[in-house]
Amino acid sequence: MNDYVHGFTDRERVRLHDQASTLEQLMHHDTRYGPGQTVLEVACGVGATTVILARRSPGARFTAIDLSAASIATAQRFIRGESGLGHVAFARADLFRMPFPPDSFDHVFICFLLEHMTDPRGALASILNVLKPGGTATVIEGDHGSCYFHPQTEAARRAWNCLIEVQARLGANSLIGRELYPLLRGAGLSDVSVTPRMVYCDENRPQLMDGFVKKTIIPMVQGVHEQAIAWGLIDEGTWQRGIADLHVTGTPPEGTFCYNFFKGVGRK
Repeated sequence: MNDYVHGFTDRERVRLHDQASTLEQLMHHDTRYGPGQTVLEVACGVGATTVILARRSPGARFTAIDLSAASIATAQRFIRGESGLGHVAFARADLFRMPFPPDSFDHVFICFLLEHMTDPRGALASILNVLKPGGTATVIEGDHGSCYFHPQTEAARRAWNCLIEVQARLGANSLIGRELYPLLRGAGLSDVSVTPRMVYCDENRPQLMDGFVKKTIIPMVQGVHEQAIAWGLIDEGTWQRGIADLHVTGTPPEGTFCYNFFKGVGRK
């Protein structure tokens, strides 16, 4: 895995929780696991999605792993602050060196991971090795190329494209959402189904305008500021205008914002 482009700051921790809570219904309304079933969440980060999965499937048994010891510690503290989530265990683990034997889990869950991987196919192969035959995998990814907004200024578009370019230079792929179906089929999964999950924001959706545009999207773009300037992708003045213009896209009544995520499910 390349360096996590968004960093491990307190600001990013807050952004991840804002993102998860804002998108919960859109992403996870159809995610359920039965009593006694075992679920592996890969790259759980700070536990923002872990708590959502555990609440929705109180009878399942979850194991959440991440490479970052600091993230695991944060996730554990977060889970301890929630009631009724004793069915979640955490472990620090490298997904390419799984500490579990083959065929260990009924389900695996992966969210916003593959876009950061230099070898997404290898990552999937390693993860699916611990999935039982007949078990299911869920993979959710975004696609930064699916983003459009109003007003769309040149400065805003250039700032947004810095996010795509920085990830590309780090060997990652922020356009991976559109590749999800062939990735899952190429990994050997059958019965693959991919559904787009579109986020559309205008003044009639104030929660999304605030939670998605202002608290999720714009901080995500701002996270590549230093790299974008250092690598000459944009000048400081254009960057500042672009960020200001992106704020307008999340401000009623003029602003609108649209972005597509993709959720794929398949069976081993």
